Amino acid sequence: MSNEIKISQHTAILLEHARKSLNDEAQIREAVRLKDATLLKNAEEEHYQYEDFFTYAEEHTEKLEQALEGYRMTFNTRNGLKIWVEEKFNLQAHVDFRFGEDRMDEIQLTKYQVSQLKESLAVNWVVLEKPLHEGIQEVSLVLRGDVDR
Repeated sequence: MSNEIKISQHTAILLEHARKSLNDEAQIREAVRLKDATLLKNAEEEHYQYEDFFTYAEEHTEKLEQALEGYRMTFNTRNGLKIWVEEKFNLQAHVDFRFGEDRMDEIQLTKYQVSQLKESLAVNWVVLEKPLHEGIQEVSLVLRGDVDR
């Protein structure tokens, strides 16, 4: 676990947004390999800009090529985690899950998605899960320290 790839929540959100928007992993891999933000241009939207994506990653020693295989976010804010969950799993807060002060509830994911979540989530959040039906888990994300609430 000591060699796990760590990236910022911001980088993770941009990466997952590109995956969701472009739906072309080969193109994303090529953009990362070449450090060419123009290949991510079609993923850009108001809050998702890639102009400084590679510069930021280099300045913060984020290993983007390895992060494509899996990563752990260094820290998650409440709102940032909501955005990441929406991008990563193509869900919408207040429609697909409840979004509260220090927690998110009723997130329905496959077992594989739960494992992706657990691998990516920063240590300041805890995953609570219960089986729902046929391979679907209902997950709550709770800010560490608020688990007993």
